[in-house]
Amino acid sequence: MSGLELQNISKRFGSVTAVSDINLNIPEGRFISFLGPSGCGKTTLLRLIAGLETSTTGQIVLDGEDLTDKPTHQRNIGMVFQSLALFPHLSVGENITYSQKIRGIEKTVRRKRADELLELVQLPGVADRNISQLSGGQRQRVAIARALALEPKLFLLDEPLSALDAKLREEMQVELRILQERLGITTIIVTHDQREAMTMSDEVVVMSTARIAQVGAPLDIYRNPASAFVAEFIGTSNLLKAQQAGGNKITIEGQTFETDGLPDTLKPEDGIIVSVRPEDVHVYPESNEGPNRMSGTVTFLRDVGASVETFVQCGDVQIVAMATPKDRPDVSKGDNVKVELPAESCVVLKA
Repeated sequence: MSGLELQNISKRFGSVTAVSDINLNIPEGRFISFLGPSGCGKTTLLRLIAGLETSTTGQIVLDGEDLTDKPTHQRNIGMVFQSLALFPHLSVGENITYSQKIRGIEKTVRRKRADELLELVQLPGVADRNISQLSGGQRQRVAIARALALEPKLFLLDEPLSALDAKLREEMQVELRILQERLGITTIIVTHDQREAMTMSDEVVVMSTARIAQVGAPLDIYRNPASAFVAEFIGTSNLLKAQQAGGNKITIEGQTFETDGLPDTLKPEDGIIVSVRPEDVHVYPESNEGPNRMSGTVTFLRDVGASVETFVQCGDVQIVAMATPKDRPDVSKGDNVKVELPAESCVVLKA
């Protein structure tokens, strides 16, 4: 099978389980994000793939070849570390072709390869510069070029953009994705930034406490989270405690709401949580009656330019609505309002 297969991968450090029973198939040429909070096991899983850690159980197979017991240098993998790990005493070109030098590749061939890769990462003409002369974003590009020098089958990135400022980070996200599409190389990035994962990925692997919580396309995970953890970690969500009321109906704060459906696996006695994205919540004047609405009071308005957030206290729960400036509700702090949670936007999850 073409691509990367992880079969029953586990990793224990003494009594601590860092990765537990991971099964994952990554087709060739896909861009995948390992997304999750600190300590969830995503970096350990990446290091296992790279051969920098040895798995306690399981197999790692790349394009049909078992890599489980192979050392890092025999896996044909390129990797960019969070710290970049560039050599300060070497020039840009020497950094990029260091792995080729170790393999005895001729100097003129190495220089040609360095120039090709610098063109690829949009840094032409800097092969002879010292690393200290480059900006943070330029060093990032050099680290990427170095990882691609030996034309690896698999490209791994361990939170490579975390040290960049917000604007440059977003620019590099787009550049990395465009570069990956151009090369067609199977790529895995570790990140705790959900916006980064959604911007760059074909699929997102959401991890929680050493396990995979959900795998899917970014938008599918955003719209159809498998758990309250995923709903909260991917973007922002109103997570509201609710009760089953028969059929597709639920109650929140004593108010009955229609939904598009409850999970088939839900039992009548199970507690539930409803996830509603802020952009799906509508706020109306108090007199505006309608289905799937409940009363509340505006407690705070936050205008951040591109969007306006309205915080509404409805009994014991706070609901946040988000709209564009053009569609902002005509309300002020202290106003009594109606909050609508559309049936199609109410995702019911097991508590």
